[in-house]
Amino acid sequence: MTESPLPLPAQNSSAQYKNASEAAGKSVSRLRAADAIRAAKDQFGMVTGLTPHAVTGIRSRGDGGWSVLVDVVELARIPDSTSVMATYRVDVDADGELAACERLRRFTRGATDS
Repeated sequence: MTESPLPLPAQNSSAQYKNASEAAGKSVSRLRAADAIRAAKDQFGMVTGLTPHAVTGIRSRGDGGWSVLVDVVELARIPDSTSVMATYRVDVDADGELAACERLRRFTRGATDS
């Protein structure tokens, strides 16, 4: 006579949904753009010691996070139009934590894009 197989332990349906969401790369909670900007500016300032001057762009990332473009004054000069500015890309994850930061370009404040 053969023995019947042991029953499998029951799984919580919410745990299954969470695991399926994680496997699909989806975040259950969604970080709003305004919160991502606030988090990017605050954490960027703490890490670099630079004061964010302006946010010039934002783009959602596939993982639920955001990429935020932040302009800063890297070198203040007189007159103000000759100050050296920089644009940084600051990435925050779906939880609003700093994930990456890099300088994309430097320019003088009075320069225009060509």
